Amino acid sequence: MPDPSSPLRTSLTLIQRQIAESPLDSKLFVSGPTGTGKTTAGVERMRFLLAQGVSADSILMLTPQRILQEPYLDLLYSPERSPGGEATSATMGGLGRRIVDLFWPIAAESAGFANPDQPPVFLSLETSQYYMAHIVRPLLDEGYFESVTIDRNRLYSQIIDNLNKAAVIGFPYTEIASRLDSSYYGDPVQRRVYADAQDAANRFREYCLGHNLLDFSLQMEVFANILWPLPQVRDYLTRNYRHLIYDNVEEDSARAHDILWEWLPDFESALLLFDPSGGFRYFLGADPGTGRVLSERCDERIEMQESFVASESVAYLREGLIEAIDPSFESKVQSQKPDGSPLSFIQSRFYPELLDAIVGEVETLIVEQDTPPSEIVILAPYLSDALRFSITNRLEARGLPWRSHRPSRSLRDEPASQALITLAMLGHPYWNIHPPKFDIAYALMLSVDGLDLVRAQLLTDIVYRQRDLSLTSFENIKPDVQERITFSVGNRYTTLRDWLLAYREGMPLPLDHFFRKLFGEVLSQAGFGYHRNFDAVRVAGSLVESVKNFRRAMEPSIVNKDRPDFDLGKEYIAMLEDGVIAASYVESWRSENKDAVLVSPAHTFLMMNRPVTYQFWIDPGSNGWYERLAQPLTHPYVLSREWDASQGRVWTDADEVQVNQQSMARLISGLLLRCRERVYLGISELGESGFEQRGELLRAFQKVL
Repeated sequence: MPDPSSPLRTSLTLIQRQIAESPLDSKLFVSGPTGTGKTTAGVERMRFLLAQGVSADSILMLTPQRILQEPYLDLLYSPERSPGGEATSATMGGLGRRIVDLFWPIAAESAGFANPDQPPVFLSLETSQYYMAHIVRPLLDEGYFESVTIDRNRLYSQIIDNLNKAAVIGFPYTEIASRLDSSYYGDPVQRRVYADAQDAANRFREYCLGHNLLDFSLQMEVFANILWPLPQVRDYLTRNYRHLIYDNVEEDSARAHDILWEWLPDFESALLLFDPSGGFRYFLGADPGTGRVLSERCDERIEMQESFVASESVAYLREGLIEAIDPSFESKVQSQKPDGSPLSFIQSRFYPELLDAIVGEVETLIVEQDTPPSEIVILAPYLSDALRFSITNRLEARGLPWRSHRPSRSLRDEPASQALITLAMLGHPYWNIHPPKFDIAYALMLSVDGLDLVRAQLLTDIVYRQRDLSLTSFENIKPDVQERITFSVGNRYTTLRDWLLAYREGMPLPLDHFFRKLFGEVLSQAGFGYHRNFDAVRVAGSLVESVKNFRRAMEPSIVNKDRPDFDLGKEYIAMLEDGVIAASYVESWRSENKDAVLVSPAHTFLMMNRPVTYQFWIDPGSNGWYERLAQPLTHPYVLSREWDASQGRVWTDADEVQVNQQSMARLISGLLLRCRERVYLGISELGESGFEQRGELLRAFQKVL
């Protein structure tokens, strides 16, 4: 195997080699659609820098999202790499957090924190929602948000999203309501909702300043507004980082681009990689427009057009669809009219029949055509729990490997975490939480190999006493029932029961320590449910990380600690039951079983940024491919730099139609640029909800065909 820090691979194209081997004092802005080899050139640039003797710790590698760093980390963590320092891989938010932590004494006093002599507490998305709930719950009792009919966790997250938008776009958070209100035309009741959201955001910020809590928005504001302008901070960053590789520039925020605009002249070399057809994270503040402006700070601009992924037929289909959806959409890929079509249709009258046919075609590709499962994705605009279960259950029944990822899915909804939480309730009877029998049966089924739901319910009915949270011995069960449950299952149940009883008799551990101990000593062992279930292991890891972050954020604060029954573990369970969305952990984007069919929402697949050979699009007649989610407390387009709030411009239906067309063109373009050979359209006369589907995407296909 070649040394990753040795000279470049021989398979590079001339333009990739030009980028990678550019002089050590060059600054390049490389643009081109997905699949044209930009990231490959970026990785090879990193390899070239290391081979030329550039100190690794002087290299800064930035991406808007951590999962996008994987190709670079594969190089940096390779065992064949020459020894030396470590390059810094970060997001702008992560870099800001490091700087705030390092220069905290300066930042704390200038930002107005009440306890500048105390250390900061950095909040995750989950812990931010917890504190937001602490602020907003009393307001709900006073009549706030009366006209809003959404789940509380979505209400909390949209207020936090407003604060984040203010931070990454660069306007004062106190202007959120005025910006939303000035662009709104409709029911006056909605204006009161914006005022309520502003009041909640103000109270949350005051609480954070009073308790040294830093959510993402406050981290970014302190870094960008207070620390970045300081000479000592600028000097620290410019001395440490001399070479920059910045990938997926178009997916980052305007504030990140502002900082790079000022910082770029101080780097010895820089490579910026930009996709003009990107901007999929627009709802999170991505701003391709301000990213494109960074090209003016670079010595040379290089454009890449030739796709290494999409076949001629797929590229031609992409051009036709984009023309039908939004003719003004930019980023063309060179293509000629092919002989054949990359489209296949799977049609049925009813939705279950459609899913059967799709899974049948997947089986044919894998079994008869020897297609690696990892080269197949099944995509939907939104992946509901029912749809996810329906597809994955069919794949399992045919023995086909699968994996699924839905970032918005709460840990509460994951079976593996539900089982762990139920077992935690049994291990901590003083919480006084009494799970119902079905939850116990489900936890036993997932925890013990060989135990199906019927026998798990039978076992639970006999051994579980809900009133006192007790589990009786397997030996006390009648012999004929023991045989029905089987003695092998009984032995494993006994091992789990004995472990819980022994834990009860000792000193209680922090909840994340409890999960680690239970997983390591019992559930991960042979004969138990997490031993070979890699998806369950991934979920368990995310749960432990979530609890640990919650504990670290809560321990220094004083919320609810005056309650006599307060317990951090119990408080976490209550937060999870409130539907708080899990923070995005890198592990949740990865999978031990990478050679598996991916079942995912379309946008999530795009953010994974990897090509596949075959894509199955479910229900192209659904409006979910076209319409954005309703968000009554926020608005990603109004809260952006492109929207001029000072002119009193009103958001109209025409604006909504235009952005929906643009976003669908961007989505379809991104999907097809990541498809090598064929797209399967799964069309049923009646959609998932039982109604006939006539969405905009289906109409675009009809125009093309």
